[in-house]
Amino acid sequence: MVSEPNGPRPTLEAVAARAGVSRATVSRVVNGGAGVRAVVQERVRQAVRELGYVPNSAARTLVTRRTGAVAVVIAEPETRVFTDPFFGRQLRGISSALAAADTQLLLMFVEHRADYDRIGRYLSAGHVDGALMFSLHRDDPLPAMAERAGLPTVYGGRPGWAGADRAPRAAPLLYVDTDNRDGARQAVRHLLDRGRRRIAVITGPLDQTSALDRLDGYREALGAAEPDPRLIADGGFTAQGGERAMARLLDAAPDLDAVFACSDLMANGALRTLRARGHRVPDDVAVVGYDDLEPAAWADPPLTTVRQDVEEMGRLMAGLLLRLLDPRRAGGAEGAEAAGAVELAPVITEARLVVREST
Repeated sequence: MVSEPNGPRPTLEAVAARAGVSRATVSRVVNGGAGVRAVVQERVRQAVRELGYVPNSAARTLVTRRTGAVAVVIAEPETRVFTDPFFGRQLRGISSALAAADTQLLLMFVEHRADYDRIGRYLSAGHVDGALMFSLHRDDPLPAMAERAGLPTVYGGRPGWAGADRAPRAAPLLYVDTDNRDGARQAVRHLLDRGRRRIAVITGPLDQTSALDRLDGYREALGAAEPDPRLIADGGFTAQGGERAMARLLDAAPDLDAVFACSDLMANGALRTLRARGHRVPDDVAVVGYDDLEPAAWADPPLTTVRQDVEEMGRLMAGLLLRLLDPRRAGGAEGAEAAGAVELAPVITEARLVVREST
């Protein structure tokens, strides 16, 4: 008989009595312990279902030394996270993989420098089993905090912070990234193939490895170690930044005939400036973006862009962390698929050009 919604909460002892086993046996089954025969496990699970028993999370933590929660730390302010579809897609992938493994997601942002102390204290206090961190900057203290706390961590993006290449290290740094250099090369080569010769670039913040790698790919495609500095502007990975960067580029190099914007949001900002200045796209200036998220399809004209599977990258990050925590524990069909797709090593996913009307 299932307990009434407002009645007394079923106890471990009640489950043990219903299943005809000891309290210790029930505890081992409920907490995923070994050494219980399959037929007994099924009796206990049946009793749990019949009674509507829900394990006490605090008691379970004491037994398993696990909280069943993972911190997702984004080194950006809330306003940036909730206005950039990149973060929403990545969080969707992370959430689906964690949910399939019955693991809770705790979301944390960095709004001010003071937030680092708060996040560091929380991560070191044993509230979570591991962490996923992304959008890190060169001087970011978060990786060192995670390392000092001994907290299993997987990163989004190639490590580029101080000490990331330090050796020796007990285990390799685990991260998931896309091939940013190759994606940028594809974008610029596409513009060159279309006959464009004065190709500008709008970068993200150059204290982030994704922005650096895309700038390097731009340089490599042009075959110039030091391209014209008038053709390079930082747009901060935001639409407003792309708008301002495009204005600076047009002022500095009015003869430019193409622009590679290193995110779709910045490309949309660039399109606004070009339209306001009376430039036709792509007749006068061709535009390529990066990400292939919603802003690429919504743009006018629709953006040629470099596609990276942001949601899959989130799933892969979560899968890596779940396997790091417990190789047996990437449960559920989707979580198992995500975790099974990778080994405990960094993962680089493919970037692919998607051609639309803006070129």
